[in-house]
Amino acid sequence: MDGRFTPGKLHEALRRTCELLDVDAEGARLLRFTNNAVYALASAPFVVRIVGSTQLRHRVGTVVRVARHLEGHGVPAIRLLPGIEQPVPVGEHLVTVWWKVPSTGRKAKSADLAALLRQVHPLEPPEGLAEWAPFAAVRARVSDAEELDDGDRRFLLERCAEVEAALATLDFPLPRGLIHGDAHPGNVIAGPDGPVLCDFDSSGVGPPEWDLTPLAVGLERFGDPPARYRVFAERYGFDVTTWSGFSVLRAIRELKLTTSVLPILRSHPSVRDELRKRLDDLRYGRTGARWNRYR
Repeated sequence: MDGRFTPGKLHEALRRTCELLDVDAEGARLLRFTNNAVYALASAPFVVRIVGSTQLRHRVGTVVRVARHLEGHGVPAIRLLPGIEQPVPVGEHLVTVWWKVPSTGRKAKSADLAALLRQVHPLEPPEGLAEWAPFAAVRARVSDAEELDDGDRRFLLERCAEVEAALATLDFPLPRGLIHGDAHPGNVIAGPDGPVLCDFDSSGVGPPEWDLTPLAVGLERFGDPPARYRVFAERYGFDVTTWSGFSVLRAIRELKLTTSVLPILRSHPSVRDELRKRLDDLRYGRTGARWNRYR
């Protein structure tokens, strides 16, 4: 069966979006494609994000709300293109359009992320922002999987229930508030005026400890340099790995890292081998096994 998000279908959505914007889609470059397909246009300084899961379409409203909230408070972040109602419905897809941040050739560092989170976490959340609900997104991806056998589906849902029960017992030391929800240097762009935050799909009202978890898991699972996390923890002012509840947050993060590609699996078959490895490592408790990032 053909995937829902094949290159041809995504390019058609991009072409129709560009028609609405009165710009040319020719030469657009695909920057990434996991949760969303993100294109940088060649004809205009715009970035187009196409939602990549039918079950998570509702999160695009959060993206728009948080982006406008951060802009209103002067937090360095990507900015929505003004003058159009966002998100933009394009056929069966939902799309957002952003100003492109010019490239500096420098990758964002963990210290950049720490500085940005220290600006985000003290803010009052925007009105109507949903509570942090990490398992809802995992279960939605399982439900929306382009292909997943019954055994893997059952395992993932049982694992969600197990970790969710453990989460309910935690006593978080930091005050709840606005969180990014998927905080890692890949969601920071090193722009010419300084680093800016991007990708607000997972934002909500929740524990700041969650935003400190991805880099710690990157050290454990992907073998990232220890100095990257050490600098991050020092600059933020809190080391989440020393807190007794970290193992639960790590388990949640690993579920999200594993299931993120399920809605696009048939459209992006090159990730199948890595998905299989992650599922097996989770099933058999191989906490020390190294993973490779989805490409």
